[in-house]
Amino acid sequence: MAKGKDKNNGGKSQSQLGFEADLFKTADKLRGNMEPSDYKHVALGLIFLKYISDAFEARHAELLAEDPQAAEDKDEYLADNIFWVPKEGRWSHLKANAKRPEIGTLIDDAMRAIEKDNESLKGVLPKDYSRPALNKVMLGELIDLISGITMNQEGGKSRDLLGRVYEYFLGQFAGSEGKRGGEFYTPRSVVQVLVQMLEPYQGRVYDPCCGSGGMFVQSEKFVLQHGGRIGDIAIYGQESNYTTWRLAKMNLAVRGIDSDIRWNNEGSFHKDELRDLRFDHILANPPFNISDWGGDRLRDDPRWQFGTPPVGNANYAWLQHIHWHLAPFGTAGVVLANGSMSSNQSGEGDIRKAMVEADAVDCMVALPGQLFYSTQIPACLWFLARDRSNGKLGNGKRGKDTLRDRRGEVLFIDARNMGTLVDRTRRELSDADIQKIADTYHAWRRAGSPSVAEDRKSESDRGEKEAGQYDDIPGFCKSATLDEIRKHGHVLTPGRYVGAEAAEDDGEPFAEKMQRLSAQWREQQKEAARLDAAIEANLKELGYGD
Repeated sequence: MAKGKDKNNGGKSQSQLGFEADLFKTADKLRGNMEPSDYKHVALGLIFLKYISDAFEARHAELLAEDPQAAEDKDEYLADNIFWVPKEGRWSHLKANAKRPEIGTLIDDAMRAIEKDNESLKGVLPKDYSRPALNKVMLGELIDLISGITMNQEGGKSRDLLGRVYEYFLGQFAGSEGKRGGEFYTPRSVVQVLVQMLEPYQGRVYDPCCGSGGMFVQSEKFVLQHGGRIGDIAIYGQESNYTTWRLAKMNLAVRGIDSDIRWNNEGSFHKDELRDLRFDHILANPPFNISDWGGDRLRDDPRWQFGTPPVGNANYAWLQHIHWHLAPFGTAGVVLANGSMSSNQSGEGDIRKAMVEADAVDCMVALPGQLFYSTQIPACLWFLARDRSNGKLGNGKRGKDTLRDRRGEVLFIDARNMGTLVDRTRRELSDADIQKIADTYHAWRRAGSPSVAEDRKSESDRGEKEAGQYDDIPGFCKSATLDEIRKHGHVLTPGRYVGAEAAEDDGEPFAEKMQRLSAQWREQQKEAARLDAAIEANLKELGYGD
């Protein structure tokens, strides 16, 4: 475990939010009999419209005060990464007409006008608010509700609140949709584990199955929280579901995040839109155990460097696709079903062996159950690295830092006992849980493990001082050698390596404890015999005796 400075917030749960929860409850009541999957686009589309309109009108007011002519110049807004919003698309216009029966048509017209003036939004915004089945009274009430999101804040604070609301609504809709919700949303606490462990300070960040873009949002948050700037990382992604791709584009736009997110219905395996690019950080939550991924058409693909993945399961296709796209010092975090760590079906065991022997696997994390909306299947995290000999920690201000030589070792973390139930079916990792996992990984990869500590000869081998010293902790983490992994048949389940948690010493001498427990056991035996005799006597009285 890392023994560096404490960075947690006392174990605060990710679910402890402010006004977003109350706002969602009110908005959800307005949907009436609409299915969450349909209402999702209605609500999120309006929140998006409110966001870009607020940003535009704030900048428009500034420019009017400085130079009225500049206020009508689209380039002035583009320079500040603000969308141009024509008059018919502005929130003030919709709010003023919210109670009119044709409000649905006015919203559709606003969406079309915004797309016409902003090339990056073409085909992204929902434009079916005028359909007869959509209650126009509900639309007007929803506009009134969203109008209050600014919470009397100004400028960036107002826009951040809108971003928070958008993110919270995405998560709640994912929960409402159950299994289908998991197709577009990865729980925030899981994303934060990936981000905190990989530390994407600068460089290219990629997600080959990006859903609604949550990985990117959390990566940008990480950069800002650690003194960087939006733009320090370049965002790339691909998504095969058109509706989900639209959600991702809006989600990133709400956050002011520039990105290159590609869509095609063939997916990353069969039409890799970014085939020639390599990335510094890859974060991904691919669909678990997909059997119909078309692997029979890709038997000789150059991405399969460790072995051809089975036609009936895409797990090892995802791992190899992601490893293929890593830059020379790139690292990746991938969410997969637990079965990926031990399966030997259809050659998966051979592929896993090849990956371990090639030093492609850096760390394995076993997650607690009930984290996901879409499935109760236990999940794990795979952390891959292109070069573990002495890789760079990052670029820019942290580029001088290097990671120690980790070849021949894999870190195993068993986090199955972490997390807190937030309702009857779902668990979340607290900030303290996330920090403990991340700190352990950082201490291990930067400062060295017990097996190599004595060989460290220079200051540069020690990595960042605040990472602390790594130590194996029974029941939680273990730095395993390649020989140890071979003895387990290249199975990568953390529980096999971390062992059992050390029992807490209560201070009672063994001889005294055994004497006390023996006496207690004999008393219990006597009591059991007495109860058996009483039951037998009662049965006889009732006529059921032997």
